[in-house]
Amino acid sequence: MSEPKPSKQQPISEVIRARLKASKVRFHANDNIAAHIEPGELDGLVDEVSEKVQALLESLVIDTENDHNTRNTSRRVAKMYVNEVFNGRYVAPPALTDFPNISRLNELMIIGPITVRSACSHHLCPIMGRIWIGVLPDKDSALVGLSKYARLTEWVMSRPQIQEEAVVELANMLEQKLKPAGLAVVMEADHFCMQWRGVKDNDSKMINSVMRGEFLENSNLRREFLSLIEKR
Repeated sequence: MSEPKPSKQQPISEVIRARLKASKVRFHANDNIAAHIEPGELDGLVDEVSEKVQALLESLVIDTENDHNTRNTSRRVAKMYVNEVFNGRYVAPPALTDFPNISRLNELMIIGPITVRSACSHHLCPIMGRIWIGVLPDKDSALVGLSKYARLTEWVMSRPQIQEEAVVELANMLEQKLKPAGLAVVMEADHFCMQWRGVKDNDSKMINSVMRGEFLENSNLRREFLSLIEKR
């Protein structure tokens, strides 16, 4: 099958979408599609998004010609979404160099709180919060540097999604990479789709957890982990 090529008549988003469909790859809001984006196409995507954000501003009856505050807003918004807020959709995962567990470490490790910045896929409103990761290694586990937990968390969270699915995806990736005896992930976040609109409740937070292996089977270990993060 010939590779679709961009043209003046065909927006870059359509080229990428056709490539994904030809490969039978899902491209939901929280999916990473980096493997199907060619070098230079993200710049074209920023240009296209900028044009469509400009149309949105015009439909909202905002005078971007004479209002100096919104004159370049469409470009700023496009760059923000593609290069920052939704960047986890468009770039490859961070490299996670691992090390063998030479010392046969088997004690509880807790990483966090890691700052979370994401967006709700229902309203594209911010999700701001914190994540704690608990790892119980065994002799066959891989070890990674502490900064890699934060990098992987940022990569997973920088997409439009719902918190319940995001935490599970992060746990799946950590479990696959580390192969620990036990893994725990807890996320606490403010959802601006509740605070900024709708019920406008500023005090409600969402907290959810994923427990795997020893954290699921050993109540003492689970209690130790939860009690330690409560003190943070």
